[in-house]
Amino acid sequence: MISQTRIFWSLLLAIAFGVSLSPTSQLSAQNPGYAKEPVITEYDVDPSWPVRPDEIGAAGWVSGLSIDDKDQVWFFRKGPDPVQVYTSDGKFVRSWGNDHNFVNPHHLRIGPDGSIWLADFGRHVVQKFTVEGKLLQTLGVLDERGDDNDHFDRPTDMAITPAGDVFVTDGYGNNRRIMHFDSDGKFVKTWGEYGSAPGSFILPHSIVVDSKGKLYVADRNSGRIQVFDQSGKYLDSWGNVIMPWGLSITKDDELWVCGSSPHWWLRDGKYPEFKDQVFMKFSTDGRVLQVWQIPLGDIGDNKNKPDTSRLKPGEAVGVHCIAADSKGNLFVGEIYSERAQKFVPVTSRTPSKK
Repeated sequence: MISQTRIFWSLLLAIAFGVSLSPTSQLSAQNPGYAKEPVITEYDVDPSWPVRPDEIGAAGWVSGLSIDDKDQVWFFRKGPDPVQVYTSDGKFVRSWGNDHNFVNPHHLRIGPDGSIWLADFGRHVVQKFTVEGKLLQTLGVLDERGDDNDHFDRPTDMAITPAGDVFVTDGYGNNRRIMHFDSDGKFVKTWGEYGSAPGSFILPHSIVVDSKGKLYVADRNSGRIQVFDQSGKYLDSWGNVIMPWGLSITKDDELWVCGSSPHWWLRDGKYPEFKDQVFMKFSTDGRVLQVWQIPLGDIGDNKNKPDTSRLKPGEAVGVHCIAADSKGNLFVGEIYSERAQKFVPVTSRTPSKK
């Protein structure tokens, strides 16, 4: 009886004076349940980027985006001033393209020689320009669609090798193939057809090449990234991870992808393009290195006539292209939310005041 009484009074005093008798609670004070030195990189939007001059167009899909060796951000949009260039800090550099009569701007790439490549699926061509906007080369035939070696049917993207070879995803139309051209624009070969089998495509939407010459193709509507060598040999496929809309690759051969989490492209007679907005980074063997998600914004009921005044910084509707600069900042182009945004990596934060 005496021992039970002592236990009772010990417990009562512990509660009264806030003393914990649990070894685990003492340990949690020494080893908290959060990382004192975070191992996760978060991303904060820079709401002030870019600083667009009043006379430069702000409306229209931003469907293509790339970063040059000066960390300048180039993007291609559907609307006035289709090609716009800003520094990583947001300063306006230049704009051009109003006199080129683009119809449906899509992806933008920067060649190893610094040239600017643009895909216009509305005019069935991919074209090479100087940085000032002078046209140097056209692949495909303007305003003519076809399935032979000289024509595209709504091409979506292009990858340019150090040797100058060009690989085009052809694309939105009936062809669903990759076309290879040499540095002079001469047709070399083609591969691919509509289908779900390895090496076939549902919709080849974006393409990049790594330092070893391997090609990565975003087969968007099937929710997979397919890997090939330059002869067209199928090497690998990464599926059920992301619906890949846009691809870019860093100098260290890390592959950034933007899109949404996987889903059927057709369900119950409807086409739900996305349910969220996701960024992912892969190694060249398909290992997921990083995942980040941003909120899906609100632009009203008509995505083709969006009410962009509803959007908050850091939200997006239709992330379409992505690229990272030398400091690890992510830049994303969006179609239905009609803008480009900058996301800054964060690995530490100032402790909040209590």
